[in-house]
Amino acid sequence: MNALVEVKDICKVYHPGENEVRALDHVCVTIQEGEFVAIIGQSGSGKSTLMNMLGCLDVPTSGTYLLHGQDVSDLDDNELSDIRNREIGFVFQGFNLIQNLSALENVELPLIYRGISKTKRRRMAEQALEKVGLGDRMKHKPSEMSGGQQQRVAIARAIAQAPPVILADEPTGNLDSGSSREIMQILKGLHEGGHTVIIITHSGEIAAQTKRIIKIRDGRVEQDSGQRETAPGPGVSAPPET
Repeated sequence: MNALVEVKDICKVYHPGENEVRALDHVCVTIQEGEFVAIIGQSGSGKSTLMNMLGCLDVPTSGTYLLHGQDVSDLDDNELSDIRNREIGFVFQGFNLIQNLSALENVELPLIYRGISKTKRRRMAEQALEKVGLGDRMKHKPSEMSGGQQQRVAIARAIAQAPPVILADEPTGNLDSGSSREIMQILKGLHEGGHTVIIITHSGEIAAQTKRIIKIRDGRVEQDSGQRETAPGPGVSAPPET
C-alpha cells in the first residue's frame, strides 16, 4: 500500500499570543491507501480540527499535509475546493441533504458542480444509490425517508464519483442502533471494495469496528493502534460513550 495521507508535525493555533489555543499540537499521522481508520476523541480533543485538515476544509498554522503526495498545507480556497471535489467524499452526521430534491437529485448535485454530463451523472448517481441499497427509493425526498435511509443517500452522494477517501464525521450520531449497524456495514463494504475510509467519532463502539484507532487528546495523538483486526489492541482503550 502507498501513503494516501501524510500529516507531518501539524499545529493549529487559534488566538496566537497570550491566550492562544492549540487545537492541534505537533500531530503526525500517516494513513495508507485502503485503510479503515477511526479517529476518536472526546469533545475538545482536537479530532474535529484534524478532520477539517484531512478534508481540506482548513489549513494548518504550521506543519505539512500531503494528500496523494501533494502538499495541500498552504493552498488557497479555490485550490482546496478542487482537491476536495477530486479526492474526498464527505459523510456528515446531519446528512446535509436538500429537502426539496429527490434522493437521485441529491446524489447528482455535486456531479453537476464537477461538470459531468447529464447522462453520465444520472448513471453514476443511480449506481451509487443501488450500491447502498436504495435502488427502489431514488425518487423519494428526504422527508419521505428514515434517518438511516437519508444517511445512505449521503453515502451514495459521497461515493458517486469514486473518490479515494471517504471521510465520515460521526456518521451514526443521529441514528438508532439498527440504522447505525446498517451504516457501519455499508462503510465496511466500501473499505472491502478498496476505499480508504476515515471515521471521526467519540464512540468506542463505532471505533472498535474499524481496523485502526487513532486516539486524539488535548490536540495530540495519544494512541495509535496501527493495523489490527476488529478490537483495540493492548493498551488501546476506547473512551466511553457520551
